[in-house]
Amino acid sequence: MIRSSIAIATVALGLVGLPVMAQVSTQALADTTVPPDSAGGRYLFEKQTNSQGGYLRLDTQTGEVALCSQRSVGWACQAAPEDRAALENEIARLRAENAALKKEILSRGLALPPGANPESGAAPSTAQNSVTLQLPSDADIDRMVAYAGQLWHRFIDAVDRAQRQILNKS
Repeated sequence: MIRSSIAIATVALGLVGLPVMAQVSTQALADTTVPPDSAGGRYLFEKQTNSQGGYLRLDTQTGEVALCSQRSVGWACQAAPEDRAALENEIARLRAENAALKKEILSRGLALPPGANPESGAAPSTAQNSVTLQLPSDADIDRMVAYAGQLWHRFIDAVDRAQRQILNKS
């Protein structure tokens, strides 16, 4: 009788306690939310620590940066000022410099580093950029298998000698 009343009290507490715990955990999660990450990861947000507060928003597809802050009507984002022409000029300069360096490397008969593609204006050296792989012959493979077998037998012999020495000492 006592056991059944304890079981009933435990079940009742569980039925009442679970919704209460779920409500408390939902409220705790709601208090720690950050601005939503829209479009499946397109935007990255960074909290600002300056006097204005708010967030910096980076558009990972276009590279555009915006300052987002809370206004009287809600959250609003304004594009951060940038000198796009200066950035485009620097990109063009670096591309030209990169192409010149690739031409210099190829003119000296050296191969480009892995992942570096020759520019369309550069004359690629086919002898330096082509990879030829010579596979081993059956005779080479037979020699390697025989050598590995010899090494294995030497290793087993060394282990046997070590075991005999240990048994003789004890």
